[in-house]
Amino acid sequence: MAIQMTEAAARHVQRSLAGRGKGEGIRLGVRTTGCSGLAYVLEFVDEVGDDDQVFESHGQKVIIDPKSLTYLDGTELDFVKEGLNEGFKFNNPNVRGECGCGESFNI
Repeated sequence: MAIQMTEAAARHVQRSLAGRGKGEGIRLGVRTTGCSGLAYVLEFVDEVGDDDQVFESHGQKVIIDPKSLTYLDGTELDFVKEGLNEGFKFNNPNVRGECGCGESFNI
């Protein structure tokens, strides 16, 4: 099982943590919501839990709880700029469908 970040995502995480002044990395998880059932959750992590899985890419840590890892195995986290918009993009090979608004997905 593995989670990866692109260089662009790692740079963004590094800048965000530096601006914050603290943090171990970024937590990637899923929650039940939306039309299709699941949505991604991102948050800063100040302390890694005993059950957390830690993956490192380009010097930055992605922390995943065991429940979410089932849905996220093989995911690549990217940071993209499209026109005036920018944000994280999830390249998750497990996704079978997404809702029309793009807010949720199913596996």
